[in-house]
Amino acid sequence: MSDLVLAMTGASGSPYGTRLLEVLLAAGRTVHLTISPAAVEVLAQETERKLRLDRFSLGDLLGDSAASAKAAQVHYHHYMDFRAGIASGSFVTAGMVVCPCSMGTASAIAHGASQNLIHRAAEVHLKERRKLVLVPRETPLGVVQLRNLAACAEAGAVVLPAMPAFYTRPRSLDDMVAFIVGRICDQLGVEHDLFPRWGALM
Repeated sequence: MSDLVLAMTGASGSPYGTRLLEVLLAAGRTVHLTISPAAVEVLAQETERKLRLDRFSLGDLLGDSAASAKAAQVHYHHYMDFRAGIASGSFVTAGMVVCPCSMGTASAIAHGASQNLIHRAAEVHLKERRKLVLVPRETPLGVVQLRNLAACAEAGAVVLPAMPAFYTRPRSLDDMVAFIVGRICDQLGVEHDLFPRWGALM
């Protein structure tokens, strides 16, 4: 079972990223995790979880009890560490997700500006024709953002906006987060039961 890459960047929507990490680990997947400084700020604002990128602790992100059981499945890479395996096409993965994906990150990916490990790993996935899923959370979208996202899609990325559905009759924010996480898992081929399928609702 090949490894997956998860990058969290500085868009609103950090609960999507943390829940996705939990689901991937519960599914038994090995995750290469990298986090931008802006994502740390958003995490603190939205979830009150405080991280230090130079002294990363999975417990700070997921809680100590969850982290102790899953620590062996997570390989953390500092966002400026270009020596990490995920910076090279020779390091094989089953795909990468940027969740949430800031508009700045989408722009860097669209234009091949590998200014950090997140950008570089995304570029690697595109050039190697591996699955790259971008989860933007921005509104409204201006023409610059739309063109950048279109360029990413044209290069082979899957643009999966954080737009929860209502046909599943969500009863909580957790239900809405679970829907997006489930749709990401669908793209990665990770089985889940996070929401009822359309046909099952008929």
